[in-house]
Amino acid sequence: MDRLGRNAMDVRATVELLAEMGVKVHCLALGGVDLTSSTGRMTMSVINAVAEFECDLLIERTHAGLIRAKEQGKVLGRPAKLSAEQKRVVRERLGDGASISALAREFEVSRLTIQRARDAAKAQDQVTP
Repeated sequence: MDRLGRNAMDVRATVELLAEMGVKVHCLALGGVDLTSSTGRMTMSVINAVAEFECDLLIERTHAGLIRAKEQGKVLGRPAKLSAEQKRVVRERLGDGASISALAREFEVSRLTIQRARDAAKAQDQVTP
Protein backbone atom coordinates (compact mmCIF):
# COMPACT_ATOMS: atom_id res chain seq x y z
CA MET A 1 0.00 0.00 0.00
CA ASP A 2 2.94 2.34 0.44
CA ARG A 3 3.16 2.37 -3.37
CA LEU A 4 -0.44 3.59 -3.69
CA GLY A 5 0.40 7.04 -2.34
CA ARG A 6 3.04 9.26 -0.77
CA ASN A 7 1.70 9.00 2.78
CA ALA A 8 -1.23 7.59 4.76
CA MET A 9 -3.49 10.53 3.95
CA ASP A 10 -2.72 10.27 0.24
CA VAL A 11 -3.44 6.51 0.20
CA ARG A 12 -6.69 7.03 2.03
CA ALA A 13 -7.73 9.83 -0.36
CA THR A 14 -6.91 7.63 -3.35
CA VAL A 15 -8.94 4.71 -2.00
CA GLU A 16 -11.87 7.04 -1.18
CA LEU A 17 -11.72 8.60 -4.66
CA LEU A 18 -11.76 5.16 -6.24
CA ALA A 19 -14.66 4.14 -3.98
CA GLU A 20 -16.64 7.20 -5.13
CA MET A 21 -16.05 6.06 -8.70
CA GLY A 22 -17.44 2.64 -7.81
CA VAL A 23 -14.06 0.91 -7.73
CA LYS A 24 -13.40 -1.45 -4.85
CA VAL A 25 -9.75 -1.78 -3.88
CA HIS A 26 -8.70 -5.19 -2.58
CA CYS A 27 -5.38 -5.91 -0.95
CA LEU A 28 -4.29 -9.37 -2.07
CA ALA A 29 -1.45 -9.44 0.44
CA LEU A 30 -4.08 -9.33 3.21
CA GLY A 31 -6.21 -12.13 1.81
CA GLY A 32 -8.13 -9.91 -0.57
CA VAL A 33 -9.63 -7.61 2.08
CA ASP A 34 -11.77 -4.83 0.60
CA LEU A 35 -10.13 -1.56 1.62
CA THR A 36 -13.40 0.35 1.20
CA SER A 37 -15.10 -1.65 3.96
CA SER A 38 -14.87 -0.63 7.61
CA THR A 39 -12.48 -3.48 8.40
CA GLY A 40 -10.44 -2.69 5.31
CA ARG A 41 -10.18 1.01 6.22
CA MET A 42 -8.92 0.14 9.69
CA THR A 43 -6.41 -2.36 8.30
CA MET A 44 -5.30 0.16 5.70
CA SER A 45 -4.77 2.80 8.39
CA VAL A 46 -2.56 0.48 10.45
CA ILE A 47 -0.52 -0.65 7.45
CA ASN A 48 -0.13 2.91 6.20
CA ALA A 49 1.06 4.04 9.63
CA VAL A 50 3.67 1.27 9.66
CA ALA A 51 4.78 2.19 6.12
CA GLU A 52 5.15 5.86 7.11
CA PHE A 53 7.09 4.82 10.21
CA GLU A 54 9.48 2.74 8.08
CA CYS A 55 9.92 5.65 5.68
CA ASP A 56 10.71 8.02 8.56
CA LEU A 57 13.25 5.53 9.96
CA LEU A 58 14.92 5.29 6.56
CA ILE A 59 15.20 9.08 6.34
CA GLU A 60 16.63 9.28 9.87
CA ARG A 61 19.21 6.55 9.14
CA THR A 62 20.19 8.24 5.88
CA HIS A 63 20.73 11.60 7.59
CA ALA A 64 22.69 9.96 10.41
CA GLY A 65 24.87 8.15 7.87
CA LEU A 66 25.56 11.38 5.97
CA ILE A 67 26.51 13.18 9.18
CA ARG A 68 28.79 10.30 10.20
CA ALA A 69 30.45 10.27 6.76
CA LYS A 70 31.08 14.04 6.91
CA GLU A 71 32.54 13.71 10.42
CA GLN A 72 34.91 11.03 9.10
CA GLY A 73 36.06 13.48 6.44
CA LYS A 74 34.52 11.74 3.45
CA VAL A 75 33.77 13.94 0.48
CA LEU A 76 30.16 13.64 -0.60
CA GLY A 77 28.72 14.30 -4.01
CA ARG A 78 30.00 14.05 -7.53
CA PRO A 79 33.77 14.29 -8.05
CA ALA A 80 34.99 17.60 -9.46
CA LYS A 81 35.65 17.63 -13.20
CA LEU A 82 38.50 20.10 -12.86
CA SER A 83 41.40 19.90 -10.43
CA ALA A 84 42.43 22.95 -8.42
CA GLU A 85 45.30 23.52 -10.86
CA GLN A 86 42.99 23.30 -13.87
CA LYS A 87 40.62 25.79 -12.24
CA ARG A 88 43.52 28.16 -11.71
CA VAL A 89 44.50 27.84 -15.38
CA VAL A 90 40.89 28.43 -16.44
CA ARG A 91 40.74 31.63 -14.38
CA GLU A 92 44.02 32.84 -15.83
CA ARG A 93 42.95 32.11 -19.38
CA LEU A 94 39.59 33.81 -18.84
CA GLY A 95 41.48 36.82 -17.53
CA ASP A 96 43.59 36.78 -20.71
CA GLY A 97 40.42 36.90 -22.80
CA ALA A 98 39.79 33.25 -23.66
CA SER A 99 36.16 32.35 -24.28
CA ILE A 100 34.18 30.06 -22.02
CA SER A 101 33.27 27.84 -24.99
CA ALA A 102 36.89 27.44 -26.09
CA LEU A 103 37.99 26.51 -22.57
CA ALA A 104 35.11 24.05 -22.24
CA ARG A 105 36.23 22.31 -25.45
CA GLU A 106 39.88 22.33 -24.38
CA PHE A 107 39.21 20.83 -20.94
CA GLU A 108 36.41 18.58 -22.26
CA VAL A 109 33.84 19.86 -19.79
CA SER A 110 30.62 21.80 -20.08
CA ARG A 111 30.44 25.57 -20.35
CA LEU A 112 28.70 25.55 -16.97
CA THR A 113 31.74 23.89 -15.37
CA ILE A 114 33.96 26.69 -16.68
CA GLN A 115 31.47 29.32 -15.48
CA ARG A 116 31.39 27.71 -12.02
CA ALA A 117 35.20 27.79 -11.82
CA ARG A 118 35.10 31.49 -12.75
CA ASP A 119 32.27 32.28 -10.32
CA ALA A 120 33.89 30.37 -7.44
CA ALA A 121 36.99 32.51 -7.81
CA LYS A 122 34.87 35.69 -7.78
CA ALA A 123 33.01 34.54 -4.68
CA GLN A 124 36.28 33.71 -2.94
CA ASP A 125 37.70 37.13 -3.83
CA GLN A 126 34.62 38.84 -2.34
CA VAL A 127 34.94 36.90 0.93
CA THR A 128 38.65 37.60 1.34
CA PRO A 129 39.32 41.26 2.24
